[in-house]
Amino acid sequence: MQVETWIDPFKRADGPPPHTLLAFLRWAMSGGFKVIGIAGLCSSFAGMLEVMTAVILGWVIDAALSSNVDGFFSTNSLMLIGVLMFFMILRPLSFGVSGVMQSVGMAPALNNLILSRLHRHTIGQAVAFFDNDFAGRISQKQMQAARAMTELTVDMIHTIAFALASVVASVLLLFTIDMRSAVLLAVWVLAYVWVIKFFMPRVRKRSKARAAARAMVTGQVVDTITNIKTVKLFAHDDHEDRAAIDAMHSYWTTAVSWGWMAASFRFSMMLLGGVLPVILVGATLYFWTTGSATAGDIAAAGAISLRLAQMTGWVSFTIMGMYSNVGEIEDAIRTLSPAHALTDRPDAKLLEVPHGAITLDKVSFNYGGGPGGLSDVSLDIAPGEKLGLVGASGAGKSTLVALLLRLYDTEEGRVLIDGQNVSAVTQESLRRHIGMVTQETAMFNRSARDNILYGKPDASQDEIEAAATQAEAHEFITTLKDFNDRTGYEAHLGERGVKLSGGQRQRIAIARAILKDAPILVLDEATSALDSEVEAAIQAALEKIMAGKTVIAIAHRLSTLAQMDRIVVLDAGRIVEQGTHADLLAAGGLYARYWNRQSGGFINVKDAAE
Repeated sequence: MQVETWIDPFKRADGPPPHTLLAFLRWAMSGGFKVIGIAGLCSSFAGMLEVMTAVILGWVIDAALSSNVDGFFSTNSLMLIGVLMFFMILRPLSFGVSGVMQSVGMAPALNNLILSRLHRHTIGQAVAFFDNDFAGRISQKQMQAARAMTELTVDMIHTIAFALASVVASVLLLFTIDMRSAVLLAVWVLAYVWVIKFFMPRVRKRSKARAAARAMVTGQVVDTITNIKTVKLFAHDDHEDRAAIDAMHSYWTTAVSWGWMAASFRFSMMLLGGVLPVILVGATLYFWTTGSATAGDIAAAGAISLRLAQMTGWVSFTIMGMYSNVGEIEDAIRTLSPAHALTDRPDAKLLEVPHGAITLDKVSFNYGGGPGGLSDVSLDIAPGEKLGLVGASGAGKSTLVALLLRLYDTEEGRVLIDGQNVSAVTQESLRRHIGMVTQETAMFNRSARDNILYGKPDASQDEIEAAATQAEAHEFITTLKDFNDRTGYEAHLGERGVKLSGGQRQRIAIARAILKDAPILVLDEATSALDSEVEAAIQAALEKIMAGKTVIAIAHRLSTLAQMDRIVVLDAGRIVEQGTHADLLAAGGLYARYWNRQSGGFINVKDAAE
């Protein structure tokens, strides 16, 4: 089996991520520990062989001193062949195997394993989770945590396991020279550990603050770039620059604080590293003067001490990086580990929609006490009924749709589809049975084909083009060309469909809904971005796809709702009127006031406040 496949890079995790560091690491990396252990053993073996180089050096020097010049090679031929094989075969092979385990077998798969688990957990969060944070910050935390955990593991294997094996082997070697040298090295190791123990919590704390500040910079910059057209339209370059500079200044402050602590740590470690050769070589020289050590022992002790002293700088950098990574992981845990607010029940069933009846039974929801929402709303929508929703902004129209889609759970009451409580079925099956076209159309920076295909991933090209034609989108799609010279349905639309007009984006969204062909259809200002000529054609197409479906249509342009079977008027989260267009006009209530006073086909904002 190929070493790169020893870890399944996309294996699912068991349950949600824990909130404590060690448990979080176990959750994120489970399934990779066997390979991590093998990589650690390979690195440790390489570390022990590194100490053997000093031993072999001592052997060669002692052999040279005890042999005649003329007969050195013949007398020590077997030893020299062994030395040659050690340096030419065994040592390179051990380092090569260790490198393959770390760089091929472990790091790539481990990074993907962690990132895929974090991403799966994140996209399972409720909509409110994303509403309360920067998109750039959330994505930064996912990438940051995966990178930090991978680097932490690689550093543990590549440096700590290697260095620890080297130190243990060095102590054992020094015992063969003189126990007092081993004791001196042990004392030095204790001092080394104390320095690490003193500095690392401080480095970790500052690293956590630096990571949080850096993520905030990312979030601020991404937020500005995402809304760059608004920035330009309002001539707010300076305002956005100040906001970014404020975030960058906070990051600079935390980075400087971390830098001072890192520099102090590095100085302390290098000071310790400089002391070690003086202690070990000096002690071995003394033992040589007393006859208890050979010249080869002096060379071996010197090689060991110099190697460990050099390793001190390398290890100190690595440990500092490891604790920085720990700080970044802990910072990411706060963002990424919260449990899902909306989950499927353990006994959740698949939604079945044989008819398409919708019932709201005394439903109340007010976003945790904020403005907007619904208050004690009861509503029955018959199978195949075409229902229009009317109301001023904040009246509760979008909330009603969000509760139907179970983007939020009701605070009181129930939402039923064909008698099934939406909270008792799986979220995926629920949303699979509801097609939706929104005013703010969501486009991916993918091809036009992929954006339409989102409605039915297994659709054929003929089905895609038929849906696009029905949505009056096929003609303009065939003229598309992106910066990579991809054309037609393969042309990419840019981030959020920025390369298309509002009407073009909405037509692609309508094509997507047509392709999905769900039994329940929600239209939230579905034609608001279309000009009158295209709207007339789209309305005809919508009438065809609405046939046989239960439809909820939200519109401020009341003329688009005139042909609905029934119109429900919401005000301050309550149903205040309902009936046909003609009935509501005859009643002379709020709907009639909207109809009479709307300008250009839209509800007058002043009316909504009356």
